[in-house]
Amino acid sequence: MSRSRMRAVVALAGAMTLAAGLAACGDGDEGGGGSGKTLDVLIGANTQYPQEFRAWQASISDKFKAQTGATVKFEEFATANDELTKIQTSVVSGTGPDVYAVGTTLTPTAYSTGAFVKLDDERWQKVGGRDKFVPATLGISGPDEQNQVGIPFVSRPFVMVYNTELLKAAGISKPATTWDELRRHAKQLTKGDQYGLAVAYKDNFDPWKFVWGMSVQAGNPLVDGRTARIQDPIVKQAYQTYFGWLTTDKVVDPAAIGWTNAQAVAAFAEGKTGYMALTSTTAAKALDAGKVKRKWAFALLPTVPPGATARPANGVEAASILSGDNLLVADYSKNQDLAFQFVKLITDQEAQTDYYKAVGNLPANAAALGDVQSDQSLAPVAQAAQKSVATPFTGAWADIQLALTNVVVQSIPDLAKGSVGDAQLDGRLADAQKAAQSALDRAK
Repeated sequence: MSRSRMRAVVALAGAMTLAAGLAACGDGDEGGGGSGKTLDVLIGANTQYPQEFRAWQASISDKFKAQTGATVKFEEFATANDELTKIQTSVVSGTGPDVYAVGTTLTPTAYSTGAFVKLDDERWQKVGGRDKFVPATLGISGPDEQNQVGIPFVSRPFVMVYNTELLKAAGISKPATTWDELRRHAKQLTKGDQYGLAVAYKDNFDPWKFVWGMSVQAGNPLVDGRTARIQDPIVKQAYQTYFGWLTTDKVVDPAAIGWTNAQAVAAFAEGKTGYMALTSTTAAKALDAGKVKRKWAFALLPTVPPGATARPANGVEAASILSGDNLLVADYSKNQDLAFQFVKLITDQEAQTDYYKAVGNLPANAAALGDVQSDQSLAPVAQAAQKSVATPFTGAWADIQLALTNVVVQSIPDLAKGSVGDAQLDGRLADAQKAAQSALDRAK
């Protein structure tokens, strides 16, 4: 590995101890048939629909073996930290998965390592060409069109879901469009064993998205060039709003302190919650299987920051992060031809439609997305996709994202006691600012 790549990895790792020695995959030379070869694919675990996910893996593996003769071996990660660690250790050792399915927000960090194949026109053609994909999904494939590593796999715009029956009974004619209005609605909806909001405070991916959205809507981008802006009153207000739903407003079930996103969806599906404040199309199957069948609808997340009735002039109408998964091919892989064949297979129209039916992620394939968008219930999701905003394309973003999440992780014991004090929150934001700035200083 080059010295420049090693420096990039060490910079990304920060204080984290990097483990090496992953088993190498794919011993055969690049090119030719795949008979007897194994393609190693890293992908996020699906805790919401594990059986459907396993069935999809088996089906796509069978199709790939029939097509190429090669076997697919799936590895899974469960958290953003696991995802980042796997990238770092693989880059250090020069071995590991051939194909990575990583979240869009991790793509800049992966790009900064220099360890993934850059996509020239020839490589794009191997997977069917850029025109095969929904244009918006290409927005975080690389820093610019000439330097892309991420091939869109799925799109995941974030929205709210609300209980139409409960809102109607409370006299609420339409879902909230500002964070303050959502708080008021939640208070109206909370009574007895019924709550206004379902929130996944212990989820590994959700918490920072609320803080990011409220902050950019208020005009604070969190990253301003080479400067982190986490230790900012706007960011503090975002955390106070997020924590306050539970501690001050008491519109969230106290059990939510320990909920993941899947558990929050399950709680909403029981029919005694007005809103779930952050979800995606992946929730639809679970909701239709619950007590809220035909009693729920998607809506845009609020786009007006807390404490305001309108966005400030420098605020951004961010309805969602630009979210989904990208597929990256490892530069060290000895099976790059097979890797691109696999990427083409799972991004073709039929496979993308099948994956949507299995686990609910929206296709990144333009034709497949056209197939599913005839469902009118997805109209708010389509709006969210149009109003999605990319997180900063910097190799530091993974560390920044983890720093934002860590503020919530460290606050869980205080939430369980009923409040997060100013001093505690200020200290955690100072630590997050230091971690974020250090990551930016190290990043290329």
